[in-house]
Amino acid sequence: MLSVTQSFVISLNKSIVSTRSPRSKHYRLTRYRKCTIRCEKESLHSTTNGIDPAAMAASIDNVAFAGVSKTRNDLQSSCAILSSGNLPKPLTINDTSRAPMHGLEMRVAYQGVPGAYSEAAAGNAYPNGEMIPCDQFEVAFQAVELWVADRAVLPLENSLGGSIHRNYDLLLRHRLHIVGEVQLPVNHCLLALPGVGTQDLNRVISHPQALSQCELTLTKLGLKVTREAGYDTAGAAELIAKSNLRDTAAIASKHAAKLYGLNVLVDSIHDDSNNVTRFAMLAREPIIPHIGRPFRTSIVFAHDNSTAVLFKVLSVFAFRNINLTKIESRPRRVRPITLVDEANVGTAKRFEYMFYVDFDASMADVRAQNALSDVQEYTTFLRVLGSYPIDMTPWSPSSRDS
Repeated sequence: MLSVTQSFVISLNKSIVSTRSPRSKHYRLTRYRKCTIRCEKESLHSTTNGIDPAAMAASIDNVAFAGVSKTRNDLQSSCAILSSGNLPKPLTINDTSRAPMHGLEMRVAYQGVPGAYSEAAAGNAYPNGEMIPCDQFEVAFQAVELWVADRAVLPLENSLGGSIHRNYDLLLRHRLHIVGEVQLPVNHCLLALPGVGTQDLNRVISHPQALSQCELTLTKLGLKVTREAGYDTAGAAELIAKSNLRDTAAIASKHAAKLYGLNVLVDSIHDDSNNVTRFAMLAREPIIPHIGRPFRTSIVFAHDNSTAVLFKVLSVFAFRNINLTKIESRPRRVRPITLVDEANVGTAKRFEYMFYVDFDASMADVRAQNALSDVQEYTTFLRVLGSYPIDMTPWSPSSRDS
């Protein structure tokens, strides 16, 4: 049975399938031997060979919202030295149950506090948008699903630190679509309270990835400090300002320094100048793909461990000269381990995986349509996460945030 959970229809073989959406009439899909794909407001883009993708996706990350985060105190009242006026309080899971906000501006959710790199990425993606900070990635997804926000801008991967696996897992758990991407050059700075010098520091706090990306530079600076992981970069700057920590520095952006009244002790302290984070722009509805500009398509699939399935899947793109820009595996939470009986000699255990793939082609391209037709033949689960324009904005190490 096909589930009305996504946006693209992949039709195969010769049969008639009826599905029903909770908010729409019956849809009838005629499957043909040749693949056809269409995009509709309430249509499909997820198919499984006899497996309900909605149930599978729900079970991939079947974790209840048990740990509700504590609400942050209002930033202005808790930090006397803030220089930017009232800053918005990050949404929590409880906050997303409130009545949706309405206005003329695009409402854009991001994870973190004001001054986070995610806020800068969201601002680049939607310059005139109303920024809505969220205390968790999960809350940003919920904010869009519940119409509190119109879009979410969340990190997918960093050129130094690799993939943000939590967000890849959440893409499967939720029903949002990737509608664009933005690549943000990252400029890490060492921040401290006014009057504090490097000789006064006993520790440095920041997000774990930021700490790892500045490890060599911190050592070269001769700082004998303890590295302490925090929730995010701007959150570390906020903590120093709020708690008046005069023996502590944060690794964060210049914008965070300005927001929280901190000084920049050392600029550009990352070990590699080519430090870029790729963010996904997420929406409730997909965009209609076209071929007028470079597009990228993101998919996720699983297979039943048949012989050479992964090779066959990758071959369908190679044969059509479609460039793969990313492939990554994640253990399947619904069935992470398979027991294999080796001819009564013993029982071996092996992981089963979901595979995330990005390729440079639009779903309006016949090559991509035919490629996914073949992929479906070899897999037990296939979902198109989005087909969206590639961020072609030029950048250089000197064009970082200021």
